[in-house]
Amino acid sequence: MDALSRRTIEAPRGIDALPPDAPLAMPQQSLWQRRGRAPSPRTAPRSVSFRRLLVFGAAIALTAIAAYEMYEVLQVGGLTVLETVVLVLFVALFAWIALSFISALCGFVVSLAGAGRTLGIDPTAPLPALAGRTALLLPTYNEDPHRVTARLQAIYESVGDTGRLAHFDFFILSDTTDPAIWLAEEVAFLRLRGELGAERLYYRHRTKNIARKAGNIGEWVRRFGGAYDHMIVLDADSLMEGDTVVRLAAAMESRPNIGLIQTLPQLVNGNTLFARLQQFAGRVYGPLIARGIAWWHGAESNYWGHNAIIRVAAFAEQAGLPLLRGNKPFGGHILSHDFIEAALMRRAGWAVHMVPELGGSYEECPPTLTDYAVRDRRWCQGNLQHIAVLPARGLHWVSRLHLMQGIGSYITAPMWLLFLFVGILISLQS
Repeated sequence: MDALSRRTIEAPRGIDALPPDAPLAMPQQSLWQRRGRAPSPRTAPRSVSFRRLLVFGAAIALTAIAAYEMYEVLQVGGLTVLETVVLVLFVALFAWIALSFISALCGFVVSLAGAGRTLGIDPTAPLPALAGRTALLLPTYNEDPHRVTARLQAIYESVGDTGRLAHFDFFILSDTTDPAIWLAEEVAFLRLRGELGAERLYYRHRTKNIARKAGNIGEWVRRFGGAYDHMIVLDADSLMEGDTVVRLAAAMESRPNIGLIQTLPQLVNGNTLFARLQQFAGRVYGPLIARGIAWWHGAESNYWGHNAIIRVAAFAEQAGLPLLRGNKPFGGHILSHDFIEAALMRRAGWAVHMVPELGGSYEECPPTLTDYAVRDRRWCQGNLQHIAVLPARGLHWVSRLHLMQGIGSYITAPMWLLFLFVGILISLQS
């Protein structure tokens, strides 16, 4: 091994690349233990029940009208078995579209009326003072180290510009398995730390990436979580403005019953036709969808796994993920961990909110259709694992709906294929 390799392996440990341990227990949660009903969070909108009644009532009404019209088309001469199958598939698929349409329509109306200030967060107000400590966690897995450190540097400098840097620590949490990338990560970390003179910038490499990202974050919580009030979880392609980071931390400090606040990441840095199309689509209708679901989700919103701030004590207490029974790909460690973590925290009474009005949150998207398909295959496996979690005890019904929507994102594709196939059979039969 040459001298440079020895230095890159040993140097981070020799310059205090990690803070002192501050252990925090994170017990594994049971999905089947009987639990009492958790209280409604005080941050829930007063009219949230009416909002949900409006959304679901309108979706049901649209579905009933469409089902009746389809029945009138199919029932001429009596319903056959194939026509009954088509009718059932049509009703299920139309209901799926109707709910999404009504939710987005609500987001459109909210936008026209002037987007509200979720949790009272005003992006135009002076930056609030902070009292607690927040860690920004950037997990990475075989990513380009220079791009990762460049994003972290941008976030670090932006937070520094707010004058609140003393309240934040920054962690690169590496699960990298490629030795060459691992060495390059340590070199990039040392260079970044030297350029910034950043004593609050840390690097940790995990030799075994057990449970993937969920295990990476969980290991940090158990080892260092006791020293922090909140953590902002990023992805390797995430960016956040310092203004946004400070306002999120202040919102958590002022509302002690909130467990998680999710931002709306905007897609950036697309440099291929596919990525630019995704970026354009996200800018056009992404805010409408986010404002719609935030409007009726209330304090039972969802977690997308990154660009969100989480109360560390609540996460450690309630979000220790269990192993699913059975063999892979549907058993074992939960891959799509974010939905489950949000559901478990809400089960214990912690509020989960989305704040689409707060800008300054960004991410990148896969550059090609092939890259997108690779990521989607992983999401498909993770979301289908939620079938085993769906009947868990004590979950709020909106949390179960989140799981069903995640499952439906992939189940509806073969349903559409079956709908078309049976329609062709009916035509041939006629």
